[in-house]
Amino acid sequence: MSRGVADIDDRAGFSQKRANAAAVLDYAWDRGAFTASDAIEATGLTRSTVIALADDLVERGWFCELPNARAAGEYRKGRPARRYELRSSAGVVVGVDAGQHCVTAAVADLRGRELARAYTEIDEDSAEQRLTVADTVIAKALGDIGLQERSILCVTVGVPAPTDLHGVSPEGEQGFWSRMNPGFAAHLRERGERSGWLIEVENDANLAALAEGALGAGVGASSYITLMTGERLGAGYVVDGHLVRGKRGAAGELRLLSLVEGVGSTQGIAALLRTWALEARASGTVDASSPILKTPEAKLGAEVVFRTAESGDPAALALLDRMAERLARICAVLGGLLDVERIVFSGAVADSLGLLLPRTAARLDELTHSPAPDLAASTLHGGVVSTGAVVRALQIVRANAIALEPLDPIREQTIPF
Repeated sequence: MSRGVADIDDRAGFSQKRANAAAVLDYAWDRGAFTASDAIEATGLTRSTVIALADDLVERGWFCELPNARAAGEYRKGRPARRYELRSSAGVVVGVDAGQHCVTAAVADLRGRELARAYTEIDEDSAEQRLTVADTVIAKALGDIGLQERSILCVTVGVPAPTDLHGVSPEGEQGFWSRMNPGFAAHLRERGERSGWLIEVENDANLAALAEGALGAGVGASSYITLMTGERLGAGYVVDGHLVRGKRGAAGELRLLSLVEGVGSTQGIAALLRTWALEARASGTVDASSPILKTPEAKLGAEVVFRTAESGDPAALALLDRMAERLARICAVLGGLLDVERIVFSGAVADSLGLLLPRTAARLDELTHSPAPDLAASTLHGGVVSTGAVVRALQIVRANAIALEPLDPIREQTIPF
């Protein structure tokens, strides 16, 4: 055999071993303790191959070996089975929500358990400062649990802007998108190359959609829309189980709403209810006892409208009916276009939608000819983007795990939030 052919065989053998190891490692990701027999049944590999690979993954730090079945109290005849488990402390992932007014970083272990969370407010016009703030918030979250940057395997950042496959955003109107994403990908990638991180920068609504599908109101739906509903509207689409991004990552930008009669813009629930409430009190048609009239102008926002509507205030209920009409038209267009089974309203106002969504659903039924999509409020609260960033970071680590180097055991600690 020539040396060239031997080299090819060696490379092929290494490639096959790597693929087999990746299969065993991927099997462990969604499970607790397992035996070699469990992995053999799932992967189709031989016993000797699985045991050798499991031992190698223990040595590398991906797996820990648990007490055998007999020692664990699970009696079995014959030789007790060896048991393994993915080591959740082999590294951490960081999910960052680089929002318009606040930057949040969440640190989680490889099972998705949140270990720490840190945030700071930011001036939206300080574009270059956003990079420094993101670094600071990540460092603060790690420092709170005594970890260093070498513990990180992946950082995912969510931004209120479309992003291409390289994490780059276009300039946008008046430079808004480029201010919101002033080079996060290049900045973090440079740091990641030194520290061994993987990096991804993604649109915030897309990350919210991933969070809802993994942990929130999108669970169980194969096709759904997550609608971010705060100051402005943005959408994340999951169709037939796949996130829809588009050529330039702008699939969820809702400029088309300016063409929809009765909608006209991408302004969100919070922004419009504030504006409409101010207009209502200026019109002189609001009852003198209504909180909409009595609340100081600077504090009159969506939360006041929702709270006042719950008490049966006519002016507040009229504002919710107006909003329901608008949202129903949006849902009819988006839901009809993509034929989704559910639309999830996500973001900071999601907790307050108890009176609004039934009104919206009733009007949506009138606007659609086929069964309308279900409407649901997110249960993930204001941290949905950072949660989605963690979900995405874990997906990236899982897909690339065999090429990564896990770390020495780290201290595990749950930080309340």
